[in-house]
Amino acid sequence: MAAPRPLPVRLSGVVMAAAIQDLEALRALTAVFKEQRNRDTAPRTIFQRVLDILKKSSQAVELACRDPSQVGQLASSLQLITECFRCLRNACIECCVNQNSIRNMDTIGVAVDLILLFRELQEEQESLLTAFRCGLQFLGNIASRNEDSQSVVWLHAFPELFLSCLNHPDKKIVAYSSMILFTSLNSSRIKELEENLNIAINVIEAHQKHPESEWPFLVITDHFLKSPELVQAMYAKMSNQERITLLDVMVAKVMAVEPLARDEVPVFLSHAQLLASTFLDQCRVVLKLTEEHAEDEEAQVTIRLLDVLCEMTANSDLLGYLQIYPGLLEGVVDLLRLIHVAGLGSMSIFSACGYIKAEDSMSNMAEGFKSHLIRLIGNMCYKNKDNQDK
Repeated sequence: MAAPRPLPVRLSGVVMAAAIQDLEALRALTAVFKEQRNRDTAPRTIFQRVLDILKKSSQAVELACRDPSQVGQLASSLQLITECFRCLRNACIECCVNQNSIRNMDTIGVAVDLILLFRELQEEQESLLTAFRCGLQFLGNIASRNEDSQSVVWLHAFPELFLSCLNHPDKKIVAYSSMILFTSLNSSRIKELEENLNIAINVIEAHQKHPESEWPFLVITDHFLKSPELVQAMYAKMSNQERITLLDVMVAKVMAVEPLARDEVPVFLSHAQLLASTFLDQCRVVLKLTEEHAEDEEAQVTIRLLDVLCEMTANSDLLGYLQIYPGLLEGVVDLLRLIHVAGLGSMSIFSACGYIKAEDSMSNMAEGFKSHLIRLIGNMCYKNKDNQDK
């Protein structure tokens, strides 16, 4: 590989000049490592030199954490840190040899410690945020398709890094930390999340705040929804708005063009049990919906539960289980009857008088809920004579 300018040894009394030369050399390396052939032939000594610069530059951040008045003096150090992370990030792209070399120098531990220092500073200046983001990108790249690196990243990052970054005000930091979580999670680590539910709930909040970001969504669909135990534990602890967000993701998963995989069906049967039980327990809360209380969050959750059950019963792999779920059909029919009775009053959003006075959104909510109840009844009676007779 065409070697960039050698990283110079620091000369006494020439710290600033050396830092500038380091920065130029790091930028050259970052550019060189965009090419696969250069990544494949990179000598290990380069990564050791980059790590030395990273450690040296980190000392200024440590000082700023102890003495906030020093934050304004971080500019040159942050430039070097950013370029170190960019260089290491690029070196890890589709190159297991570099991932292993960099990991074996304990670079992951240094990077995680530095990222936690960034969070401790609680500064939002762009140069610090850029270094923060590049550090997370490096961790994501070194862990990509490398189980040994994933284990080391998890060892150093869990739980502090995720607790610090998933609720960060910067959406890129939230996305990159979600990427690291997505890359590092496996079935055994999911069980660790059951003991650190705040991390899982932070991912739900991240998707709620940043629905355009794919990483929180993928963490939920490809990891969380594969664990009925985690979903049940999360559901019990979440706010109503967070439950609505989770249920929306479930609907999207069930309605996806790609059908549920064979190993996903038993998992979603467990989800169906949780949702059917929860719906029966709280479904009557919708009866208290009036013009003045149309935004009741518990009622909104019930409406979304019904949406998910409708889509689940439209799925042939899940229909049979829900058709025989104890009390579900009877509960839905009974609720439809109670809504009809409530509609005879003047205050309920289900009343004909209420439709005339209510906004279109409330009228649509009432009509939509009733139509979904009827749809669920129809699905549960599909080719099922016992339910038809009931």
